[in-house]
Amino acid sequence: MPHSQGKGIYGRKFPPSLIPANDLTHILYAFANVRADSGEVFLSDLWADQDIHYPGDSWNDSGTNLYGNFKAIYKLKKEHRHLKVLLSIGGWTYSPSFHPVVVNPAARAKFVESSVQLLEDYGLDGLDVDYEYPSNDAQARGYVELLCELRAALDKHAREKGPDCHFSLTIAAPCGPDNYKKLHVAEMDRVLDFWNLMAYDFSGSWDSTANNQANLYGPPLNANDAVNFFISRGVPRSKLVLGIPLYGRSFTNTKGLGQPYSGIGPGTWEAGVYDYRVMPLPGSYVYRDEKLGASWTYNHESKELVSFDNEDVAKWKGEYIKKEGLGGSMFWELSGDKGIPRESTDGGYGKDPQPGKSLVTIVKDAMGGIHNGDNWLRYDKSKFDNMRRGMPS
Repeated sequence: MPHSQGKGIYGRKFPPSLIPANDLTHILYAFANVRADSGEVFLSDLWADQDIHYPGDSWNDSGTNLYGNFKAIYKLKKEHRHLKVLLSIGGWTYSPSFHPVVVNPAARAKFVESSVQLLEDYGLDGLDVDYEYPSNDAQARGYVELLCELRAALDKHAREKGPDCHFSLTIAAPCGPDNYKKLHVAEMDRVLDFWNLMAYDFSGSWDSTANNQANLYGPPLNANDAVNFFISRGVPRSKLVLGIPLYGRSFTNTKGLGQPYSGIGPGTWEAGVYDYRVMPLPGSYVYRDEKLGASWTYNHESKELVSFDNEDVAKWKGEYIKKEGLGGSMFWELSGDKGIPRESTDGGYGKDPQPGKSLVTIVKDAMGGIHNGDNWLRYDKSKFDNMRRGMPS
């Protein structure tokens, strides 16, 4: 069950037509925002989401019609009936708006109503809540209430469609003990289809030493401990989805792993973060640690270390998912992968693509392929004329 998240149509030049649908079961389309005062969920980039015209889109249609990424993704759904699309709400940047909403019943009701309407309008198969993170028990309790109310609304909406319709509800789940120990896991699990474990960002520019950012085993922070925590709280293994980064984190002026550093490299699109597709960086050596399930590069001249998952680690993680009986893998985010032909983007250090295989494909093959039921295509109450007609062109 590989999933991928993110919106990469700008500098990354990654339109929906490049999505490797045969390697995925779910697309988590990130991110919708939420209004802290009212609880309304709304799309954060209407031009990308519904307005941009891709090749083949008409400029002469009559009525109110959907274009943009959501039209392109709906057409992918028609061509690949196993592919489901969930709207991810929140993310790190928008999550502060959740704090007042989850503890306010009226705001939660508006959250539920508006997000289900977005699902219908834009032809989606479910919702993914990415609240990073409840900071106290009142918020953690409110999070449970929100998920229960969403589940009830999605089930009601599905019943109106017919007996064979089901809309998924998932979350992006923390992998750090300070955050996951605050959650009421058993109560949340009763209403969730699966948990997407954010098993990355274990280390980064917020730390005092350079460490692995997505290691499978520890110490210190690691994915396996998080998996075992959720299992210990009653989550079925088949509902745990292991997150894998398609990027690396940079540490500069360091002598190596576990050592102090000062500064971060320029990155591909933001300082300190390189796409997997540009790794390994020129002049650096790749190191791996099978015991930790981790890999990194180090440049002995420039003293830059980058923690990232290479092809070996992807294989180990796919084998781990299969051995542990987990539900699958999830990636942040698809435009960082290798193996997908791209229009040329800006060149230079940290931007020039390097040869190699797709991590999504490696993980999929190592964990034994993908399996998924059919998506949903009928949205009779969408506000868009062409969506109500099933997007005939």
